[in-house]
Amino acid sequence: MGSEMCIRDSMYTRWAERHGFSVEVLDYLDGDEAGIKSVTFQINGENAYGYLKSEKGVHRLVRISPFNAQGKRQTSFVSLDVMPDIEDEIDIEINPEDLRIDTYRSSGAGGQHINKTSSAVRITHLPTGIVVQCQNERSQFQNKDKAMQMLKAKLYLLEQQKNAEKLSGIRGEVTEIGWGNQIRSYVMQPYTLVKDHRTNEEVSNVGSVLDGNIDPFINAYLKWINTTPEEM
Repeated sequence: MGSEMCIRDSMYTRWAERHGFSVEVLDYLDGDEAGIKSVTFQINGENAYGYLKSEKGVHRLVRISPFNAQGKRQTSFVSLDVMPDIEDEIDIEINPEDLRIDTYRSSGAGGQHINKTSSAVRITHLPTGIVVQCQNERSQFQNKDKAMQMLKAKLYLLEQQKNAEKLSGIRGEVTEIGWGNQIRSYVMQPYTLVKDHRTNEEVSNVGSVLDGNIDPFINAYLKWINTTPEEM
């Protein structure tokens, strides 16, 4: 129940609700001690990708750790990837020999197994090392189909990135999780401020932002990207 609550109360879930979009959890992995280690979810709505592509990157959170008995500040980093649900008409050739497909048992909140059969699917694209997985559809076939859609989307974006790099002569965006690479900081201690390091957009009400009010940052990014020669 804890993992489901975290997902349901997440910043992006709240944002989607504000815009009348639906959210479908495709895969998640519980943290080693608490919270969520990773989660994949799909947001369905008009222009959803156009808005949320601004969120791709590393996010930094500074807060008083709820797991620290001494009440010390803790800095955490989260890497967020955003990809579109590409149309079936877009032809992405995938050689079956380039794929490793593993099945495993789907897990519910708290790591409890909810399926007795290995219906969850993990697909590894060997040439690129891209890994996608899905466990929340009703059957192994549906999980595989959804995972293949996700893989096609990632390969499509990878090809677009390669073409953009060739045209501009620049290297791709740094995606290493850590200091200096974050696109946005959420500071809750010793002061409250959310700042986007690309656009310099700032909001002092951290609670409002974490409750899904990220439109100021999305709008600022869209204005910034349209006036910046190099798309990040």
